[in-house]
Amino acid sequence: MATQLLIYETVVPLTLARHRDCAVEVSGDYGFSRKVNSVPLMAAEFRDAASEYAIVFTGADDKIMPVAILGMRGKENVYVSKDATWHAKYIPAFVRRYPFVFSISPDEQRFVLCVDEAFTGFNREGRGQRIYGSDDKPTPYIENILKFLQEYQRHFHLTQAFCQKLKELDLFEPMQAQAELASGERLSLSGFMAVNRAKLRAIPGDKLAALAKTDELELLYLHLHSMRNFRGLKDRLVEEAVNEDDGEKSEKRGSADAGKTGKKRAAAVK
Repeated sequence: MATQLLIYETVVPLTLARHRDCAVEVSGDYGFSRKVNSVPLMAAEFRDAASEYAIVFTGADDKIMPVAILGMRGKENVYVSKDATWHAKYIPAFVRRYPFVFSISPDEQRFVLCVDEAFTGFNREGRGQRIYGSDDKPTPYIENILKFLQEYQRHFHLTQAFCQKLKELDLFEPMQAQAELASGERLSLSGFMAVNRAKLRAIPGDKLAALAKTDELELLYLHLHSMRNFRGLKDRLVEEAVNEDDGEKSEKRGSADAGKTGKKRAAAVK
């Protein structure tokens, strides 16, 4: 299958015939998400995510969903370091569920559990958590994955309904984020929406009370609060540039030192 769902590459349904001897080893390596600059975010994640990510909305009509912004450039996730670790306290559920995902059955009546066989931790050597037990039934590990994905799907539908309500209230406005680095490089990120504060303040009292009663008003303020994290993205880019520069200087120093050492040894031999 072609690359799909942002971080997934080779997604296949889990079956006993194909995966009886397979296992999944999760190591904390998030290199698989290095080339995505945003991931879907469920409304239930706003409280944990708002302090570290800019939360915005993308899509159109009834397909609008929140996303966590991970980078200002396309195919760049500044939350994943060179050693593939994730540099934030909260990791979005979309990332945490990998390499598993639900697909819809051909008859569109049920969800099918799938795995990305391109995941580096997917193996047939028994490393990590086995998919099927000796009794040929899904292991407790897979049962927990199923529960996690079922809960994720439930929150997905709740989040869709939340976004549809915001659209009906006409709260969205197109936005663009810009940043200029010390090198002079100018970055611009567009194609997303945010809630308009003026429109939010103008909502009739009864509708505002309804949003407050369902905690959706709190979600709106968490979203607005999170927008300041765009500044944090610039800081991460600056830090990344400094680290790369230091790395290049270290390599140059290393080469120079090696040259000096070689001369000293040559002199000693003479």
